[in-house]
Amino acid sequence: DKATDPSIPEENWECIQRFCDQVNADTEGPSLALRLLAHKIQSPQEREALHALTVLETCVNNCGDRFHSEIAKFRFLNELIKVLSPKYYGIWSSEKVKLRVTEVIFSWTVWFPQEVKIRDAYQMLKKQGIVKEDPKLPEDKILPPPSPRPQNSIFDTDEEKSKLLARLLKSSHPEDLQAANLLIQSVVREEQEKSAQVSRRVNTLSEVSDTVKHMDELLESYRRQELSPADQDTLHTLLQRCEKLRPLLFRLASEMVADDEALAEILQANDQLLQVLGQYRQLVALQ
Repeated sequence: DKATDPSIPEENWECIQRFCDQVNADTEGPSLALRLLAHKIQSPQEREALHALTVLETCVNNCGDRFHSEIAKFRFLNELIKVLSPKYYGIWSSEKVKLRVTEVIFSWTVWFPQEVKIRDAYQMLKKQGIVKEDPKLPEDKILPPPSPRPQNSIFDTDEEKSKLLARLLKSSHPEDLQAANLLIQSVVREEQEKSAQVSRRVNTLSEVSDTVKHMDELLESYRRQELSPADQDTLHTLLQRCEKLRPLLFRLASEMVADDEALAEILQANDQLLQVLGQYRQLVALQ
C-alpha cells in the first residue's frame, strides 16, 4: 500500500525496494506479489495504477527467475490484458495507464523472447486491434533485463557493458536504474540497427537476383528477336531498376566492411549487375 500510495506524486523508492526484498525473502513471494500488483494496476485511480506498474517493473529487475516465470503465465498476463480490453477495465482505464501496460508487455517480448505466452498475449492484442502499433519506449522507462540472459544475449558481445549493467541493476538508487535503462535502450537500438542492416542486405540482394534473372530472360528473347513491345517496356524498366540498385549495393558494402562474408555477397551481386548491364549495352543500346 505504501509503495503504490496514490496520495504521493513521486515513487517511494524505499518502500518499493523493501517490497522487492520481501518478494525475494518469501517462498510464495512472486505469486503473492503479482496477485496484489494486479489488483493495484487495475485501480480506477490513475496514480495508484502507475505506481503499481513501477513496482512491477522494479520487481522484474530485482526478483529473478521465480518472478519472471510468474509474469510469463497467462494467469497474470490476463490481468494486464483486462486493463486494456474494452470488455473489462479498458473502458475506464486512463490512456496513460493503458499505454504504460502496453509498454510493459511489449518490453517483455523484447527481453524474454523465449517466453511464448508473453509473445502470444501481445500478438493477440495486436490482432484484436487493442494495440495498434508497437509503442516507442520512453527514455526514462525502466526496462526489465533478462535474468538469466539467454544464450546469444545482445550483451554477450560486450563484456564491459555487461558488467556495468549488472552493477547498475543491483543498485537501489533510481538514478542507477535509469542509467541501466539508458544503457539497455542504447544497446537495443544498436541491435535493431544491425537487424535492419541485415534485412536491407537480404532484401536488396534478393531484388538484384530477381532483376538480373528477369533481364537475362528478356535479353535472350531479344537475341532471338522474339521480344514483344510490352516486353521491351519491361526490359527498359528493369534497366532503370538495375541503375538504382548499384548505389544501394555500394551503400550496403560500406555498412558491411567488417563482415567479410556479407561483403563478398554484395560484391558478387554487383558483378551480376555489371554483367547484365554490359549485355544490355552490347545487344540493345549499341544497335
